[in-house]
Amino acid sequence: MNARADRIAEPWGSRAPYPRHGTWPGQVDMFLEEGVDVDSVQRWVQAASILHSDGDAMDIAVVEGRMVGVRGRAVDRVNHGRLGPKDLFGWQANASADRLTRPLVREGGRLVETDWETAMSRIVGRSRTLLDEHGPGSVGFYTSGQLFLEEYYTLAVLARAGIGTPHLDGNTRLCTATAAEALKETFGCDGQPATYDDIDHADVIALFGHNIAETQPVQWMRILDRMEGPEPPRLLCVDPRPTRVARMAAVHLAPRTGTNVALLNALSHQLIRAGHIDRTYIADRTVGYDELARRVQDCTPAWAAGICDVPAARIEEAAELLGQADRLLSTVLQGVYQSHQATAAAVQVNNLHLLRGMLGRPGAGVLQMNGQPTAQNTRECGANGDLPGFRNWQNDEHVADLARVWNVEPRTIPHYGPPTHAMQMFRYAEQGSLRMLWVSGTNPAVSLPELRRIRSILSRESLFVVAQDLFLTETAQLADVVLPAATWGEKTGTFTNADRTVHLSDKAVEPPGTAKPDLDIFLDYATRMGFRDKDGEPLVTWHDPESAFEAWKRCSEGRPCDYTGLSYDLLRGGSGVQWPCNAQAPEGTARLYTDGISWAGADTCESYGKDLVTGAAEGEQEYRSANPDGKAMFKAADYRPPHELPSEDYPFRLTTGRTLYHFHTRTKTARAPQLDAAAPDVWVEASTSDAAALGLGEGDLVEVRTERGALQGRLRVTDIRSGTLFVPFHYGYWDTGTPAGPTGGRPGRAANETTVTDWDPASKQPLFKSGAAAMTLVRRADGRSAPAPTTTASAPAAAGTAPLTEGGRTARATRVSDATWDSTERGSA
Repeated sequence: MNARADRIAEPWGSRAPYPRHGTWPGQVDMFLEEGVDVDSVQRWVQAASILHSDGDAMDIAVVEGRMVGVRGRAVDRVNHGRLGPKDLFGWQANASADRLTRPLVREGGRLVETDWETAMSRIVGRSRTLLDEHGPGSVGFYTSGQLFLEEYYTLAVLARAGIGTPHLDGNTRLCTATAAEALKETFGCDGQPATYDDIDHADVIALFGHNIAETQPVQWMRILDRMEGPEPPRLLCVDPRPTRVARMAAVHLAPRTGTNVALLNALSHQLIRAGHIDRTYIADRTVGYDELARRVQDCTPAWAAGICDVPAARIEEAAELLGQADRLLSTVLQGVYQSHQATAAAVQVNNLHLLRGMLGRPGAGVLQMNGQPTAQNTRECGANGDLPGFRNWQNDEHVADLARVWNVEPRTIPHYGPPTHAMQMFRYAEQGSLRMLWVSGTNPAVSLPELRRIRSILSRESLFVVAQDLFLTETAQLADVVLPAATWGEKTGTFTNADRTVHLSDKAVEPPGTAKPDLDIFLDYATRMGFRDKDGEPLVTWHDPESAFEAWKRCSEGRPCDYTGLSYDLLRGGSGVQWPCNAQAPEGTARLYTDGISWAGADTCESYGKDLVTGAAEGEQEYRSANPDGKAMFKAADYRPPHELPSEDYPFRLTTGRTLYHFHTRTKTARAPQLDAAAPDVWVEASTSDAAALGLGEGDLVEVRTERGALQGRLRVTDIRSGTLFVPFHYGYWDTGTPAGPTGGRPGRAANETTVTDWDPASKQPLFKSGAAAMTLVRRADGRSAPAPTTTASAPAAAGTAPLTEGGRTARATRVSDATWDSTERGSA
């Protein structure tokens, strides 16, 4: 059966209901460019999604050396053939006419084209000069959540053991640093306890600050299909916006931004008070319960209601839903991670599962979600500031083990203090001690907070900036050297999604011009720099993706993220496989902690933990004393008010976030016509009551201002909680008349013109959802509406199911039920 749908107007496609404990039916989604049909496709090349963290497996359609479409892979455990809008249409960006094809260098204040020899010689020359004159601390690397595992691992080796710098981090600092930190605080180690398959078994699914319908749309399809089948799950949604999840939830809590810890403490209080706790599990597998119980003793629903502005009765209802669950699955994302007390709040979600004993069984687990396709690899490989293989930088034995793998002396690997996080690296650049910053696959000139400051830092004459990217981004325009990179579909490598599923993505087409895979660029740099091990042999011994993967396997051996049972041959042709995969688990591991807590012992853990208030690293002896038997750890946290609260001048709480149709700073999605048309420009969301109080209406051009800066966008009046403004963070300046950003103090359109330079003390993740703002009228709508989707959380008030129109254009894709398709099925635009 062929179900053709406009996958912009109907982003989650048609339903395939299935029962609890059943198997999610396969349905293959496909989109081929106009004029191409299945019969004319010459090759289908295996890949997985690069535009979110879900890891949706797909095949790339190739004709005459060109990408012409994609289809979902029915055999894959993650998506069972389904694809979301960004999957279906985002691949078109690869063929954009404005792709970088040759290196650029800055001459006389301008970027001019050059060859690879000139560009790399300039980078190597500056690197050597800085190392000679200022030491390894003068060089830093800021990478992505979108490269491949093999590339992150190579970067980690050359940065840590080659340069010897502690300054290495990824833009995962902006999206999943709190996920990693929360898992370390509770379980001693990173790694998602649960699996997407738990959606099939849970009777309650709690989503904390996670707009899954827009961030992981395929898993939302899975939930929707469960909702329409027998024994549907009940949903708990915690979100200030009227998301699709909120509209379908049994209980929706919309707290004030920045008050998550108060709400979660009240939920723990209620579970304990009502006796909805598993005392056997707590006694056998956890430590710290008594302290948690003492700290939440007075955190009643009435107390939390006064802080969160949520009715106490609704908090009690939510706690009862959690307490009565037979199998509870919780997910967490940016509504927690980018808010005040981020790590403390994420840890409290873990506490709920420890209280209920909801871990390690089908339908019972927690997913501290990721935001990017390869964020998990950034963390595993040590490109996020941690040591590769989830090793503990405070444990000398772990450092010595890594040194053995790399054949270097332990002192070569910086571990004399905490690794440098991204926000601190930019501060060092601002202060002048960091003199070279190599940016790969990310766009900090749009994605970091307080953009006027970031543009100033990247423009400093004392900072040598290398930008390695697909396009001339806002960051690349400020760089001294720009390197054209190949991307997904143009290179081979592996990446791991949010539930630990490893996929292989094969090269389908050649990159444009002289663009090179990131791996080749890093290998070239390592060779030119002459990095050596302690025996005088080349430090980096691999030469291509597969040999890099084999090197990574050796590094992962015996660690929580053990890849030794995986190979390119195993990953090619079938489904992705969940780590750990080794001799003990040759088919992978669906769930962690099925039989106790594996990696929380003091000798094996990735971290000894941090103070959730100050962020100070705790020591080995303190850890051993508190957790002598390596159990899961309850960690309590008191609520503290946000640093910046609304005032007379700035009466609103400002929050930023994603929309379904775009990814990060739109460098790819805005170059896919269907996605760009769905959300072509920035907008501002406010509640009906707030708009009425200010005399504002739909489509009015408004200015949002904070103490940092301002932006302008058209107003969308929604059912968002009153007192809150929302702005999507995707929009920058590359496609405007001011490509490097606004000048002369004029308002821009980037959300991060307004956000605060502040971060969580434990995870060091920026607080994009914390700040006070004012909103004023610039000019009336004059019949124009906001350029916001109507299918998502941005739907106009009281019109949550309104259809989306795009001036008559549609974006149709093919869905084939029961994972069957043949040459009669077509996908066209």
